[in-house]
Amino acid sequence: MGAVVTGLRVTADKDTGVAVVTLDRPHRLNAIDLGMRDELVATWQQLRFDDSVRAVVLTGAGERAFCTGLDRDAEVPQPNSPYMTDDPLLHIGPKSNDLWKPVIAAVNGMACGGAFYLLGESDFLVADPAATFFDPHTTYGMVSAYESVLMAQVMPHGEAARMALMGTAERLSAERAHAIGLVTELTAPGGALAAAAAAAEVIAGYPPEGVQGTVRALWAAKEAAVKQGFAQAPHLVSLGNLPLDRQAELFRSRRSGFRSR
Repeated sequence: MGAVVTGLRVTADKDTGVAVVTLDRPHRLNAIDLGMRDELVATWQQLRFDDSVRAVVLTGAGERAFCTGLDRDAEVPQPNSPYMTDDPLLHIGPKSNDLWKPVIAAVNGMACGGAFYLLGESDFLVADPAATFFDPHTTYGMVSAYESVLMAQVMPHGEAARMALMGTAERLSAERAHAIGLVTELTAPGGALAAAAAAAEVIAGYPPEGVQGTVRALWAAKEAAVKQGFAQAPHLVSLGNLPLDRQAELFRSRRSGFRSR
């Protein structure tokens, strides 16, 4: 399988059994528009049926960002009701699409906000030393709901809470992310993709039935908490988000500085 589609690049090595899915909008810091959203869903669905692919690496194009979440220029219509909200990124992850092949994220540059839908459904993370993690929601008058539920499953509670609440004022360094277990391997500069691919190749060499069953078992250990958290998320977003014009005002007036830790 090999394809180039708008915003997403997918390549597969049938000899190793590893596919690489690349978020390919570096000019927009790999932010996800609705076209890329649909492509991600279609890609995970396609990979379910491709038996030649036994492990997946997920990464972002360019050096500046893995993914910066939802593209702010994306138009996302919402129902005119406080009881219904449509989150455009809710189903962009592999687990949400019933893909139980292992997915390893190779993180380079910024990973923030909606990127956590992808990282929270990856099986483990490998990071470049320049990678940083942060959640901008509170800065712009938004509730970090789905993102925080997912990250609370892969980070100590205090770390997840601090990242969500500090907004754009603070970024989690790759070194700190490695120290707390969010990142499993910190590579040499520029080495994240190669390291993730090497791990994926090892896993792809094992019998897929056992690997996929293990992936499913690991997710089962936390999916009940995710489902309960997600059940609360639409109401929290509806109650807590500021109107879009006020969010935009806060975005325009944001401060450029931040602290790394």
